[in-house]
Amino acid sequence: MSTPPPPAAAKIPQSVLVVIYTPALDVLLIRRADSGTWQSVTGSKDFPDEPFEQTAAREVQEETGLACGSGSALAGTLQDWQLENIYDIYPAWRYRYAPGVSRNTERVFGLALPGQLPISLSPSEHTAYQWLPWRAAADACFSPSNAEAILMLPKFAR
Repeated sequence: MSTPPPPAAAKIPQSVLVVIYTPALDVLLIRRADSGTWQSVTGSKDFPDEPFEQTAAREVQEETGLACGSGSALAGTLQDWQLENIYDIYPAWRYRYAPGVSRNTERVFGLALPGQLPISLSPSEHTAYQWLPWRAAADACFSPSNAEAILMLPKFAR
């Protein structure tokens, strides 16, 4: 397997993880197009000074079609859980970052929905979605930090 060429602009090693859930604690998972693994919404900052909450709202809209930023119907339902994970970037994805960057800081958010809303995926990023009870969703996640965040959902759910 050959290494893909580096991106035009290196990714910033600061990202968000957004656990999207319903009052019944069903969790939305989306399947990555590049690996086929299941995850919550994730994504990196577009610029170093971008606030994590802005990154989270942008990534939710890009990956699910749900608007939760200021002025939207879901404004106020995005909750910063005040948790950060620092982890090694998988070697297969390090080419996306500047040379020598091997660790990422991930800020965790929750997005409380009134129920299972329709999702509009970005086909270049994700191929399917599913709603699962929170424990089953944690079991289905590829990422250990994603699974751990979902297991904390009962503590943070509104």
